[in-house]
Amino acid sequence: MSDSTQEVGGKNIRVLAAGFIGNILEWYDFAVYGFFAPTIGKLFFPSDNPTTSLIAAFGAFAAGFLMRPVGAVLFGHIGDRMGRKKALTLSVMLMAIPTLLVGLLPTHAEIGIAAAVLMVLLRMVQGVSVGGEYTSSFVFLVEHAPLERRAFFGSWSMMGATCGILLGSAVGALINTFTTDAQLLAWGWRLPFISGILVAFVGYFIRHGIPEQPISKEATDPEAMSPLRDAFTNHRKEMLQSAGLNMMNAVTFYTVFIYLPTWLVDEVGETTAEALDINTISMAALTVFVPIAAILADKFGRKPFLLIGSAGVALLSPTLLGLMHHHNFAMILTGQISFSLLIACFAGAIPATITELFRRGVRVSAASVSYNLPFAIFGGTAPMVAAWLMKETGNPISVAWYLSAIATISFFITLTIKETRGTKLEE
Repeated sequence: MSDSTQEVGGKNIRVLAAGFIGNILEWYDFAVYGFFAPTIGKLFFPSDNPTTSLIAAFGAFAAGFLMRPVGAVLFGHIGDRMGRKKALTLSVMLMAIPTLLVGLLPTHAEIGIAAAVLMVLLRMVQGVSVGGEYTSSFVFLVEHAPLERRAFFGSWSMMGATCGILLGSAVGALINTFTTDAQLLAWGWRLPFISGILVAFVGYFIRHGIPEQPISKEATDPEAMSPLRDAFTNHRKEMLQSAGLNMMNAVTFYTVFIYLPTWLVDEVGETTAEALDINTISMAALTVFVPIAAILADKFGRKPFLLIGSAGVALLSPTLLGLMHHHNFAMILTGQISFSLLIACFAGAIPATITELFRRGVRVSAASVSYNLPFAIFGGTAPMVAAWLMKETGNPISVAWYLSAIATISFFITLTIKETRGTKLEE
């Protein structure tokens, strides 16, 4: 093997690691919060009605997502004007400190309503960080990828996210297995948040040494309009298309992997440990499926896999959720892994598709805003909407119709997008 080949291989590994590691922390934290929402609801949003506490806890979860557009604007501007590396380094540290503080936060019993207020504020700060992290990382990855491997490189940001949620699910299952209900309520729920700080420092040191591409010509032109204004002026259609794709991406991901573990406990009668075990296995399957879908999207195009994923969720959600509504481990697992396969078809192609829709000078801003707005509106509220539908209808699979409706919208929006495989990323 030549020195130049080894150098390129080493650079590719550093690039992939940089895009991968930060997303582990970001999504580990959000996953852990979702998995421990019933406990957090009791401790920080106490109520005589457990469902009301759960909805309030998911409301704080949604508050973090509502701040994602703020992070998208902030880190989009940093990424487009100061470089991708700067945005990636700052975002991972902005998540680390609030994660630690959540694990140390006094409960409602100790400081009253201030506990709920502080929890919501910390979730909002974390939302700003997530708003910049995921899109900055997949733009960075796709821009550094060989032409024929862009979807695969971009999928590493998604793999980092799934590994973070997988890690959160595994840690949740471990803690639920080895603590009593009293221990979990007293201190067990804090451990995942406190330990997350270790991942943050690893991410910071990896990103500190990553390569940076030259910034765009607009970044050095004092008379150029801001990246976000430029995006809304000259890329309005593409931003609407990107936002439409991410409606389904947001709702399916956070319903299937954040809300359904709670649903399995409350509606199906599974134990918390069993529900998290199922979720962990399904997340592991998703982590395998995503890069495979991305490799195929590099070979056959992005659009076929976007259509397969959205059509599958639109048509099969009621059937798959009905399959999961049985007190049978194998049936539940089959249903959730089937969801994982459909989500992977969509998610494996999205990072490359979104990056290829926009030119370099506005790419981080346009991708971040068009990604994070639907996640704020639809993703962060998905568990809360699912809990509300359950309460209002009394139908245990009512959320399936919400999944189908959103996926149908994304399917038709996908039809309007031109195939982006092989698109040039130059100015």
